[in-house]
Amino acid sequence: MKNLSWNYSEFGKIPSIMKISSLKKLVTDLMAIDLGTASTIIAVKGRDIVLDEPSYIAYNELTGDIVAFGQEAYDMIGREGRDITVVAPLSGGVVADFERAKRMLAFFVKKSKSGGSQVSTQAVMSMTSDVTHVEQRALLNAAEEAHIGKVYVMEEGLAAAFGAGVSPKDKRASAIVDIGAGTTNIAVVAKGSVIHSTSARIGSNEINVALSNHIRRHRGLQVGEESTEYLKTNFATAYLPEDIAKTTMIRGRDVQTGSPGAVEITMGEVYPVVEGIVRRVAQLVSDTLTELRPEVAADIYDRGIILTGGGALLNGLDQYIRGFVNLPVTISDEPRHATVRGLLKMYDEPELLERVSRNELGLLQNAEIPFEA
Repeated sequence: MKNLSWNYSEFGKIPSIMKISSLKKLVTDLMAIDLGTASTIIAVKGRDIVLDEPSYIAYNELTGDIVAFGQEAYDMIGREGRDITVVAPLSGGVVADFERAKRMLAFFVKKSKSGGSQVSTQAVMSMTSDVTHVEQRALLNAAEEAHIGKVYVMEEGLAAAFGAGVSPKDKRASAIVDIGAGTTNIAVVAKGSVIHSTSARIGSNEINVALSNHIRRHRGLQVGEESTEYLKTNFATAYLPEDIAKTTMIRGRDVQTGSPGAVEITMGEVYPVVEGIVRRVAQLVSDTLTELRPEVAADIYDRGIILTGGGALLNGLDQYIRGFVNLPVTISDEPRHATVRGLLKMYDEPELLERVSRNELGLLQNAEIPFEA
């Protein structure tokens, strides 16, 4: 029988090579978490994106029990059971319902783990530039409740820049406009730092709301989220359509009779509703550009603007902003995943991660979270 005992003369160098920190990495999931108003996207180092689901939960109103998370909950919207309510625990890019947000995050993190209860988790998460200490602490506490061992938090615009291909070592400035469901973040970055940033609680969800209100007020039809999302994704454009008479059928509930009904909507009718929201985003970009220093403005003039986030997928948005600000505008590859990919890159730049993270514990300890019941 072969002798399996350790020979310390042969393996004497092992303790110095395989240090505890190295062993720990073997059983640690290094996660990047983009916890957004509409979607939660999680990537794990070495496995890329492992989860991309709507940020929704469904719960029983009588018992308070959560019956579904993510895509399963989202699929219930508008067709919920009698005692079931579907809600989004985040609003405007921040935690609005702490108890349900932490349970949703815990579910997503557990689903994303490599497997095994002994696998610990470290995460880097994004946040808007104008987040308050209370909102930031709510995010960190939710992460703690999700059994994440160590959490780094960094600005969403900076993460989106790295995910869109901007190098942390590039000394020239780049402008990134990250348009999410609930927020628009504009970040001008250089040398791995944010030079200037602006954030506004306006996003692509505003288009859904505007379309729903228009159809109810002017066409007498109440429509659900599924219908407005279809209109925005497959029919709406940010620029004046060539065929304004093109129509699509929208179904819902007649406001006057309460009966099922349907109306035909034209592209020419939808365009001004969408353009009103898009103009606000473009104006925010334009106003931000006027606040830049001359050297930075010169860089942006040469390089233009990069669009990221799910809102960047609106048909013709790049064309509209290009005409509004008179600068080149491009959409990053896979704009919905730019932020989470930028967060994931931080594990290859540990010193940069320490520098850009905003875990201001001294300030956060005294920030009381009003969301707990």
